[in-house]
Amino acid sequence: MVSSAPLSVQRLIPCPKMASSHVLSYHLFPSHSTGKKPREFCGGVALPSNSRHGSCYFAPERSSKRSPSLRIMASGPSRRQVEIVYDPDERINRLADEVDKNAGLSRLSLFSPCKINVFLRITGKREDGFHDLASLFHVINLGDTIKFSLSPTKTKDRLSTNVQGVPLDDRNLIIKALNLYRKKTGTDNFFWIHLDKKVPTGAGLGGGSSNAATALWAANQFSGCLASEKELQEWSGEIGSDVPFFFSHGAAYCTGRGEVVQDIPCPLPLDLPMVLVKPQEACSTAEVYKRLRLDQTSSIDPLTLLKEITQNGISQDFCINDLEPPAFDVLPSLKRLKKRIIAASRGDYKAVFMSGSGSTIVGIGSPEPPSFVYNDDEYKDVFVSEASFLSRQENQWYAEPITATASFSKDLPPEVTSSLR
Repeated sequence: MVSSAPLSVQRLIPCPKMASSHVLSYHLFPSHSTGKKPREFCGGVALPSNSRHGSCYFAPERSSKRSPSLRIMASGPSRRQVEIVYDPDERINRLADEVDKNAGLSRLSLFSPCKINVFLRITGKREDGFHDLASLFHVINLGDTIKFSLSPTKTKDRLSTNVQGVPLDDRNLIIKALNLYRKKTGTDNFFWIHLDKKVPTGAGLGGGSSNAATALWAANQFSGCLASEKELQEWSGEIGSDVPFFFSHGAAYCTGRGEVVQDIPCPLPLDLPMVLVKPQEACSTAEVYKRLRLDQTSSIDPLTLLKEITQNGISQDFCINDLEPPAFDVLPSLKRLKKRIIAASRGDYKAVFMSGSGSTIVGIGSPEPPSFVYNDDEYKDVFVSEASFLSRQENQWYAEPITATASFSKDLPPEVTSSLR
């Protein structure tokens, strides 16, 4: 016989750390709030756990997505209790507790901007097989977002991304950077990383190099800034020639293989608009350099180019890229694209040139792409984005633009958009 005594219904609110193993395996960044005081990190800024400050982000509380289960329990002769509970994975909870106990910083989201080469001179070939270059590098505000979360397992980094074709193992420069940091510092932090990719690959924009530099910066934050910026910059040259540049303040005159970085004041207005146009086809850097003929490169002193641009601003005459002829040989359609942009610009662009080894064509002076990229079927799948220059302050990483991360004038390539839907 069922008692007519009133029911005592108690909803047990799940601990914010609770999350099913399914949620953790699907979302690499399950957040959990501990109720602790705001944490300080290297910059000395105390942040509440649900706030965004600069480029550091603490995710909101996570909650279990499992359906609650119902249990009826005896509670004395005159009362019975209905308890609604969640069934979390206790092992995951214990690991999350361990992270909170031992780490002052458990999550970090950083902007990973790309760069353009305002000019790029190839000055000779080295005995090690590389080429000497002299180039004005400048960071721009198109970039990826990388989210780092301490892994409780301390055995392996786990990387995910929103695009197909990006390696997720130690071939990826992010993983290489984290391995390098552990090797240099003796730290044992491992991470869950999610790369939200917006910079196209094979574009001559240094997206992978920026990701590596951003990962080194992040690892240093999690370890209490054991290394100086100068040390991070020196170590990063072991990953790739372009990586050290991103430890400049945004503009640098780079020589050697690109790893010799001379930080300079921003020579151009940060609000100078530009448009980036990249066809689906990528240029193989190795193939471009293979076809390079030093006797066909420019004879202008790169320091003259730097002086002219610094004093007089952007000009077509001084935005020289010695890699354009071999890149156009590798990808003839790229040469046609540059010519069409110049012809269609009607003076809107102060200079039109290729960045790096291609295949991005940059038009500086206007954020608007030429109309033919919309009207011509040949260019229906090109990547187009507006951008402007970007810099950073000492002891701070590059901040994601507040107004827009990257204003896309045209859809991303199909392999990107399919993964974002």
